[in-house]
Amino acid sequence: MKIEPKDNSLLFSSTDIPDIFFSEYLPLASGDTVKVYLYINFLAKHGKDVNINEISKILSLSYESVNDAIKFLEEHGLLLKKPTGYVIANIQEIELNKLYSPKVTSSPEDIQKSEKSKYRARAIESINTQFFQGLMSPSWYTDIDMWFNKFGFDEQVMIALFSYCADKKALHRNYIQAVAEGWSKNNIKNFEELDEYFSKMEKINVFKKDIIKKLRLNRSLNTFEEEYIVKWTTEYGYGMDIIEIALKRSTLKSNAGFEYYDTLLTDWHSKGLVTPEEVNAHLASLTEKNTRKKQVNKMAEHFEQLEYTQSTFDSLYDN
Repeated sequence: MKIEPKDNSLLFSSTDIPDIFFSEYLPLASGDTVKVYLYINFLAKHGKDVNINEISKILSLSYESVNDAIKFLEEHGLLLKKPTGYVIANIQEIELNKLYSPKVTSSPEDIQKSEKSKYRARAIESINTQFFQGLMSPSWYTDIDMWFNKFGFDEQVMIALFSYCADKKALHRNYIQAVAEGWSKNNIKNFEELDEYFSKMEKINVFKKDIIKKLRLNRSLNTFEEEYIVKWTTEYGYGMDIIEIALKRSTLKSNAGFEYYDTLLTDWHSKGLVTPEEVNAHLASLTEKNTRKKQVNKMAEHFEQLEYTQSTFDSLYDN
């Protein structure tokens, strides 16, 4: 029995793209990169050569855009470069290799951890449902489990981490990892510690807005300036009543910046000044000392002038 080949005309053919591409790689790729990847798959299906110039013309993209797209696909393992050209990687096989780890025996430690794993699994499934509509890529499971182990977060904090990043419209690995590291540096492990951290950051944000307003800055604060404010408010425990005294001192100094304010506040903190009254008394004392010093210097200059006049007079008298 002879079987006729399928009709390979474009009208009835289709190019398959694995679903893992949409959940794992699509969020990372630019629009041009997606166009190039889809078209390369189409060419491969029909056994055509990949030519950057031709792709550039057909897709109405610049040569540089196509070249950058191919570099992206290579860096993420979607295209494999061979001496004779390119091979489209089997991304389903790639993800399977990431996830597959044969386990022959279970140690007592593994058994002990199994109960904890149940809670983690529920948290991960909750993340999948809330933030990925139940279509979370398998590699996310590995990453989330790794973050559990690395940062020591409990399940509520992990869910809160994804909720925070989703609110910022930045639900991608690099941003989530950066936020997680920031929380970890602030010794956050459980939800109570996270709630306390959010309360502290909310107060700092109020300080930031107030400082921007008082200094009449037409810009946001940079990272270093924000670090100064965190130090003044959390490490020194200063409120806006004391910080404002430092800001007002900028009228006495041209081009005063956050380094100058930090010098003042650090000096006050080292002297144990904790109230506005103590700070103002300290400044008044400094003003008084400077006034006395100026008076003493002026008197010294006056006596030097008198001495010069007397010596001149004596010289003239001798002559």
